[in-house]
Amino acid sequence: MSAVTILDWGLGLAQAMLVLAMAIAAWRMLRGPRAQDRVLGLDTLYLNGMLAIVVHGMRTGSGLYFEAAFIVGMLGFTASVALAKFLMQGEVVQ
Repeated sequence: MSAVTILDWGLGLAQAMLVLAMAIAAWRMLRGPRAQDRVLGLDTLYLNGMLAIVVHGMRTGSGLYFEAAFIVGMLGFTASVALAKFLMQGEVVQ
């Protein structure tokens, strides 16, 4: 078995596990029961999605996916901060 084959199998397994983690996070986001659980589910969902994009970029060897993952990370972080502020204070912009 060559190193390229092992890397390809490992990246494929990582993608499968990230998709499973995304499904569990989506279930937590939809199921709840509290708003805080839903925010954590959304946070986990975007983080796993970002990592799935990075792993796909590693498999294809394209740098474009890393830039897309960076944008998803920035938008997801901003959304998490806004939702947390809304849950704490009831408003996002003061």
